[in-house]
Amino acid sequence: MGITVREVDPAHMGEDTRTLETLAREIWTEYYTDMIGADQVDYMLSNFQTAEAMARDITERGFRYWIAYDGETPIGYCGATLEETRIFLSKLYVMSTYRGRGISKLFMDALTNWQQDAGAPTIELTVHKGNVDSIAVYQKLGFTIIDEWVKDIGQGFVMDDYLMSRA
Repeated sequence: MGITVREVDPAHMGEDTRTLETLAREIWTEYYTDMIGADQVDYMLSNFQTAEAMARDITERGFRYWIAYDGETPIGYCGATLEETRIFLSKLYVMSTYRGRGISKLFMDALTNWQQDAGAPTIELTVHKGNVDSIAVYQKLGFTIIDEWVKDIGQGFVMDDYLMSRA
């Protein structure tokens, strides 16, 4: 059947947002614990990656989410929002056993279609400065680093990121 990407339908998002939360917990725990520490991973999962938080993203903040599937098995997701002059890619995560198989490109194709439909000049994202694998993937997808910043996200945690952009 192969790998497919499906957009979350806001009218039927309950099951999908639970799927997003399950994926987030698995991917974040495996990938980010060594990079930013278990305490920050737990904080970010509890505050930004719950089914409720992602449902609010959709209903209150104009986010769109996509889930990648291998057959019926969810294997990754991305979430983005249309801002004044850009599509902001907030989340793009893939299970470790599926990395390097073109899933990020499938998500980027969906975002590019939205970008063209919306007339947004760029897609932008932030990525942790120490996340060299993801930076390399984004560069392969045509993104360049345009800035860097540190953002306080609460409880003494910060995001120390690059801002990347692609026209």
